[in-house]
Amino acid sequence: MKTKTIVLSLSTGVLFLASACSSSTSDKNRETPVNVSVYTPGQTHQNAIQVSGLVTSKQTATISTRMMGHVQKIHVKPGDRVKAGQLLISINSNDILAKKQQVKAMLAEVQAAEKNAKRDYERFKALRDQNSVSPKEFENVELQYTSMKSKMKMAEEALNEVNVQLTYFDITAPFSGTVTRKLVDEGSMANPGMPLLVVEQAGDLIVQASVAETNIPFVKVGDKAVVEIKSADVMVNGKIVELSPSAYGTSGQYLMKVALENVANQSIRSGMFANLTLEKTAEQTNENAALLVDNGSLVYRDQLTGVYIVDNENQAILKWLRLGKGNDLQTEVISGLSPDDRVVKQSEGKLYNGKKVIISNK
Repeated sequence: MKTKTIVLSLSTGVLFLASACSSSTSDKNRETPVNVSVYTPGQTHQNAIQVSGLVTSKQTATISTRMMGHVQKIHVKPGDRVKAGQLLISINSNDILAKKQQVKAMLAEVQAAEKNAKRDYERFKALRDQNSVSPKEFENVELQYTSMKSKMKMAEEALNEVNVQLTYFDITAPFSGTVTRKLVDEGSMANPGMPLLVVEQAGDLIVQASVAETNIPFVKVGDKAVVEIKSADVMVNGKIVELSPSAYGTSGQYLMKVALENVANQSIRSGMFANLTLEKTAEQTNENAALLVDNGSLVYRDQLTGVYIVDNENQAILKWLRLGKGNDLQTEVISGLSPDDRVVKQSEGKLYNGKKVIISNK
């Protein structure tokens, strides 16, 4: 009797579970799909790159000295136009002048000794030809003459060195241009490498700007640019003449130099801000097209943002997105969405992953 009772109970349980599963499957099959309206993401074609930069001279030199001394005289002031080789700053050189006098005196002494050694050498050479002196005596005189010639050469080179050092005390302009900054006053101590003046080349102007790494594939040397300088109310054409191959130490920004073409406007000055527009080709524009989704489609969960799309089986699927810039109506999608995705715009019921939907665009 106990055995029959156990078998009967097990049979009843199996029948109950089968009935429950059948009922659950039937309920799921009978689940009412949600009506939704969908759209495909829009695309924005950015056919130009906008960057900002600074107008500078094509060549700028920071003038410094290699010698230490007091600034004796500054011969120019900011705004002065200078020519290549023109004297800019004089630094006190009394110490080197004194050293020069010492070297000149040493040279005179060595020249006299060399002259005397030469006479002895010539005299002993004549005696040797007559076999009047021993080879050892002639060798000693010859060595003395050779030594004096070497010492005279050393003294001459020492004088040349002093003369070169003196040129560092009279600082001249490396090229023709304009003095834009004076960084030291008369009487100040100038140290080696210390900036004293800034000279900018007259005439040619360039714009220095930085290009983000996302735009660097669309920029190359030789490309045209439109340069707008608002402070001077000027818009001119330019050409990229230099593009850094590395962004190391610049946080993903590549240095670019744009030469301004046919600039005759005297109102453009070094240091002015400029806006540059770099045109893309049609192919580049299509490659760089960005997707746009309606802000009303966005779903927020904690710190994540996504949208529901409808797959080929008419099921709702939640996709998480990486978003870019946006406005009051639409937001740019950087990643997470395809151009062919059907994005849910409105839903008449609650959605979740796998929820059956019926597309009913009106």
